[in-house]
Amino acid sequence: MPRFGGPTTMFRLPSVQLPSQDVKVCFVGIPLDIGTSNRPGTRYGPRSIRAESCLIRPYNMATRAAPFDSFQVADAGDVPINTFNLQKSVDIVTNYYDERIFKHGIIPLTLGGDHTLVLPILRAVRKHYGPIGLIHVDAHSDINDTMFGEKLAHGTPFRRAVEEGLLDCERVVQIGLRGTGYAADDFDWARKQGFRVVQAEECWHRSLTTPLMTEVRDQMKDGPVYLSFDIDSLDPSYAQGTGTPEIGGLTTIQALEIIRGLKGLKVIGCDLVEVSPMYDTSGNTALLAANLLFEMLCILPGVKYRTNNVKMPC
Repeated sequence: MPRFGGPTTMFRLPSVQLPSQDVKVCFVGIPLDIGTSNRPGTRYGPRSIRAESCLIRPYNMATRAAPFDSFQVADAGDVPINTFNLQKSVDIVTNYYDERIFKHGIIPLTLGGDHTLVLPILRAVRKHYGPIGLIHVDAHSDINDTMFGEKLAHGTPFRRAVEEGLLDCERVVQIGLRGTGYAADDFDWARKQGFRVVQAEECWHRSLTTPLMTEVRDQMKDGPVYLSFDIDSLDPSYAQGTGTPEIGGLTTIQALEIIRGLKGLKVIGCDLVEVSPMYDTSGNTALLAANLLFEMLCILPGVKYRTNNVKMPC
């Protein structure tokens, strides 16, 4: 089947209904954007990412990772959210990830959807792993107390996660934060909780492989870790198709360095959120998202790496 034909699943993988005892890693979409404060449209993110993923081949030529030779991977479709009720949608997501994914030892790679979705996922994680480490890559800290008086929104999930004891705050790193704020101390609340905050300005004109990602791996230790990656962490010159773009962001190379820098950690799940196709006129944002999700797949525990005598660049 040519790449432009056939069912539109992630990486043209088989489609399954969860739970499935054969599946070890699944891609799952959450077509949610009713927690969005600015541009809508991320409900169509999973579909657009899947469509662009057909361009990606099965072997990572840089890291030599061979994920599809390592375990059964499948596309589980989308979580059936309630598109008119954010609280009900959050509860649906928590139950889905608890009963169909984590309960069966499956590692989810989530296609968003707006960033509200990470809170219900972390609630499900807590039931199976306890408080976990978190690598949060984003232009925004998402630690607002409320947005327009609401406790649930895409700018509040990590404040709620701290309040509910979902995170091991000494093992939380936020990378790429930047832009303007509502108050001068917007990023300081996270630091007071024990988070390491790496603002985008600290990343300009430098590689993030060392020392940053070496330090992050040391900080995460051997406990369970979750990766939450907002596409707006990248500069809008690379990822214009998102709801709240901020100039001065990460490069695609730095995004690869961050994800590849997590190799060896006990990663129990990842998400890629905030792709809004209606602002993605070329499809490049969705293509970038699909590539980053492939890189996430390549650093999961149990992935096999092809070896030979050829010296690789990284």
